[in-house]
Amino acid sequence: MTDIMAHAVEAIEKKLEGTVFDGSAKFEIEGQGSVIIDASGVRVSDDETEVTLSANLETFQEILEGDLDSTAAFMTGRLKLDGDMSTAMRLASVLS
Repeated sequence: MTDIMAHAVEAIEKKLEGTVFDGSAKFEIEGQGSVIIDASGVRVSDDETEVTLSANLETFQEILEGDLDSTAAFMTGRLKLDGDMSTAMRLASVLS
């Protein structure tokens, strides 16, 4: 696991603050790998999920740092979504 992916897992876990996410989502970070968020926690993996969110590293970092709203990133094309929109919306509310 690269330092970038380890930091991504750590940042998402901090955002969740012990909350269990009811669903499954994958963040695909271009050129880096994928992070899965589901009821069992956060981990680096490429498993199938209900929704996949894809972005470059800069966009992903801005979302996690709170500098960019995930909805705004989606609406401007910086964040791509494939799968269940309602799961993505639930994830956005948990991570905000």
